Amino acid sequence: MFEIFLEKINNYRNIGVISHVRPDGDCIGSQIALCQWLEQNGFKATAFNDDDLPDNLQWMLPFFEIEKPDEMKFEGCDLFILVDGNATHRFGAFEEWHKNRSEPVWIIDHHPDPDDGFGVAISEVKASSTCELIYRLYSESDISLIDAEIAKALYTGIITDTGSLQFDSVTPDTVEIVADLLRRGDFKPNEIIEIIYSNKTLPQIKLLSKALKTIELYNDNQVAVMYVTHEMLGDTGTTYSDCEGFVSYPLSIENVKAAILVKDHGDEGIRMSLRSKSDVDVNLWARELGGGGHKKAAGAWHKGPLSDAIREVLTIGSKQL
Repeated sequence: MFEIFLEKINNYRNIGVISHVRPDGDCIGSQIALCQWLEQNGFKATAFNDDDLPDNLQWMLPFFEIEKPDEMKFEGCDLFILVDGNATHRFGAFEEWHKNRSEPVWIIDHHPDPDDGFGVAISEVKASSTCELIYRLYSESDISLIDAEIAKALYTGIITDTGSLQFDSVTPDTVEIVADLLRRGDFKPNEIIEIIYSNKTLPQIKLLSKALKTIELYNDNQVAVMYVTHEMLGDTGTTYSDCEGFVSYPLSIENVKAAILVKDHGDEGIRMSLRSKSDVDVNLWARELGGGGHKKAAGAWHKGPLSDAIREVLTIGSKQL
């Protein structure tokens, strides 16, 4: 899988590794593990992300520094690798900066329908996560380079992108990779799981309580919609980042095939997180709205207002139901 990557990477020295905006466990885990691999193999790596890491991922920052985009630092790179995304608009300031420049851009990703024009594209839709692909980079070069930090970073990405190994993207190979990471990292699953999932604050729980009251079912109870507003955030002293994982609650309702968490960002528009636990492909819904993702998990923006966003996404989704 990485033959061309391993052959061509030696033409470069200073490599910028960029993870997508609104970072999650898979993009950060794969970014850190790739940067570690680059440095272990004699390259200079710089990690970039426009946004701060969510609280439940901050513990990984000591593994490798992730910097805010900086024009001078960008100019010091002779190659850029985008991880966990296959379109430059998902990578914040980089897209505008690179428009009239010639530095090559590569991707390592597992989302469908990649954009054209990447110099090297490690794009494998069947992979459970980008972290699974980075593990394969190590296995195809030198698996012994995976130390405790790298193992924890890769494990985090796989676990968060597979719903703790629940999604149908998980294969026997995925489970074997997880077992190998646990051995090489010499850690127990709860050490990571508790940091990621068991650190909710009381304000977050109060926000969840308000959001749960908004759940409505549509399309013969096959689609569940839940929303969060500015007022709810103000009442509970929370932010939109505190909504992480909320969409799993409406998705867990009996007979529901797809769930949508709708977050009202006011003048900025509406952010929608779409999830499926059936053959329904929410990536198709999201792409009609200018977003994208996976068959079972996708996201999109809508100009609003809230009621229009809900109505339009339901209209799009009804075509699959």
